[in-house]
Amino acid sequence: MATDISQVKRLKELTGVGLTDAKKALEEAGGDFDKALAAMRKKGLTKAEKRAEREARAGLIGTYNHDGRIGVLVEVNCETDFVARGELFGALVKDVAMHIAASEPLDVTELLTQPFVKNPDITLGDHVKQQAALMNENVVIRRFSRLALGEIQ
Repeated sequence: MATDISQVKRLKELTGVGLTDAKKALEEAGGDFDKALAAMRKKGLTKAEKRAEREARAGLIGTYNHDGRIGVLVEVNCETDFVARGELFGALVKDVAMHIAASEPLDVTELLTQPFVKNPDITLGDHVKQQAALMNENVVIRRFSRLALGEIQ
């Protein structure tokens, strides 16, 4: 059975793997795109867990302001300054800040186990791992501060 190149390219874009790996995953899944995608994501998450042992000292301090009533500062670290300046990492930092504004976590540990506000089917920790796998980096949410108008801390 010939592998559809458009499916290979789509799988590559969604997972961040090379064309050869995407083609191999589709062939192993018998042409089933969803099955191949699930296998690649699982493989990527495994690699992300191994990367978690590497030190993350670069990163960004992101902000989120909701209607001037809720403000969030969050520090998210990665391994390299190159990745920290990328669009994907910047979008992740913004997602984390927005999640903190909406979910009101008390600390980072609780933050990682909450359902992700943009996709409640996964936790915030799973979302971070998925994005880290795409960037091939160790990503750590280091700390955050959330302020809400009229709330006393």
